[in-house]
Amino acid sequence: MAIIITLNAGDHKMDPTVFLVGFAIMSVSSLALYAKGSKQPEIRHHTYFHAVVPFIAATAYLAMWFGVGDITTPDGVTTLSARYVDWSITTPILLTGLVMLGLHERGRSAGFIVSTIVLDVMMIVTGLISALSTTPDAKLAWFLWSCVAFAGVLYNLWVPVRSISAAEGGQMASAYTKNLTFLSVIWFLYPIVFAIGPEGFKSITALASAWAILALDVIAKVIYAFSSASNIEKAEQDRVGTVRSVQ
Repeated sequence: MAIIITLNAGDHKMDPTVFLVGFAIMSVSSLALYAKGSKQPEIRHHTYFHAVVPFIAATAYLAMWFGVGDITTPDGVTTLSARYVDWSITTPILLTGLVMLGLHERGRSAGFIVSTIVLDVMMIVTGLISALSTTPDAKLAWFLWSCVAFAGVLYNLWVPVRSISAAEGGQMASAYTKNLTFLSVIWFLYPIVFAIGPEGFKSITALASAWAILALDVIAKVIYAFSSASNIEKAEQDRVGTVRSVQ
């Protein structure tokens, strides 16, 4: 079975305006997140995490606008590979910041970060394989296996990391729970859109799917970033205040 990879600018079967809108939103958001983010030495790495994620997303949306790397399978479904490249880079960054917060910035996060990122990348890769599969059985099998990897990511975040965070207590634990809840809820919607989109059951059009994913991307990468930054800054202020009161 042949798979066609298109590299022609603007070669889309739908109005690519959605991708230009995504590029604009993500570009401006990246600058705003860096400008507004905390530069305190203890938490400034979160500012860099938050700012670089929409920058990477902007790059992906620019690629999708030009039609770079679009893959069309024999059944006529076009998969935007730039989107999966974006997710395979940005979600590990988001997870790294989240796990570090959950472990209260202590030097014991490597194992949790690595295992969570591996599961996350496997989730994205198997999702891509599902999108490129041309038989219903293979598509469903790879989609379900991607969901298994996603369940592993959630387990790491909600069980061992959250347990450690809760044991530490304080505003850092509260910030972790808020950020984790936010990200978990919005990430649950991605596989739903995938399932009903053209790469799944084809219940909605490619254009509708593109707008839905853009909305999710804005929430997961921009609104989450501002919310997360606010929670982390409040937690850091509480920590500093507690240290000073003890002294």
